[in-house]
Amino acid sequence: MLTKLPRDLQLAGDHASLEPLRPDHAGALGDAAADGQLWNLHFTGVPSSDTVADYIARALDEQRAARQQPFVVRRLSDDKIVGCTRFYDIEPTHRTLAIVYTWYAASAQRTAINTECKLMLLRHAFEELNCISVAFHTDHENFRSQAAIARLGAHQDGVLRNSKIRPNGSIRHTWYFSIIDSEWPSVKASLIARLAQE
Repeated sequence: MLTKLPRDLQLAGDHASLEPLRPDHAGALGDAAADGQLWNLHFTGVPSSDTVADYIARALDEQRAARQQPFVVRRLSDDKIVGCTRFYDIEPTHRTLAIVYTWYAASAQRTAINTECKLMLLRHAFEELNCISVAFHTDHENFRSQAAIARLGAHQDGVLRNSKIRPNGSIRHTWYFSIIDSEWPSVKASLIARLAQE
């Protein structure tokens, strides 16, 4: 059985911290999304300043149902919130979960922040929650995300066709990736080495 996730779970590294998502993060998240106007990317679900309150409310509803654990990403160099991520599809009986809904302000993309956040989340999943598998889901048109997930050392498992309808009405196919517990030691070593170089 998966160890229960506390709602106040916070993870901290040298470059970023992951903090529980709260309603009062709306302004800061709206500012982060405005850095790059990320809501204009049709293959992401990044909120605009007009939709961020609903985005947070839905995430917290899922947290109360024990299906998700949403975090904001705080950049430690300037104490700014620069994105979001979540534990998702939490399956305590099967000891599995996914890391999804990850997005970063343009100024935080391709920095050590993503590497460190993935290291913190995966370490917690495998070493504290005793997961046997951690999945990643991404849009079939989000090639940057697919490449970033593959660089983690995740295995590309396949695609679920016509899995969602995007806000603009177009159809999304979802790519599935995973890391399993036996792969975690080598993935961890690779992430630590990469982080040291970033």
